Amino acid sequence: QVQLVESGGGLVQAGGSLRLSCAASERTFSNYITAWFRQAPGKEREFVAALSWSGSSTYYHDSVEGRFTISRDNIENMVYLQMNSLNAEDTAVYYCAARPAAYIARYDYQGSYNYWGQGTQVTVSS
Repeated sequence: QVQLVESGGGLVQAGGSLRLSCAASERTFSNYITAWFRQAPGKEREFVAALSWSGSSTYYHDSVEGRFTISRDNIENMVYLQMNSLNAEDTAVYYCAARPAAYIARYDYQGSYNYWGQGTQVTVSS
């Protein structure tokens, strides 16, 4: 069982930056694909970004491409989401997710992710 704990959310002005962190309990975390999803008030949870187990491949939702960067540290069992040029539409609860690398599925398919964090709130004021 992998436990994921997000941190780093908060209130930021439009145009600002935040860095979200996700700490994983699994020592073999390098064998997992990791992703970030978000859920805005009144909306369904949506894909934000994903990272292959090796860190060599990244995938982004069109709305965050060029502004957000997903990365990982397999030694520290951490996943990060650097968010720049934030705008009000980025306001949401952000969730870290993970699944075994052997599970082949679309990176943006949230049903494929076995493990989820509790979420961290990001609020962007305009």
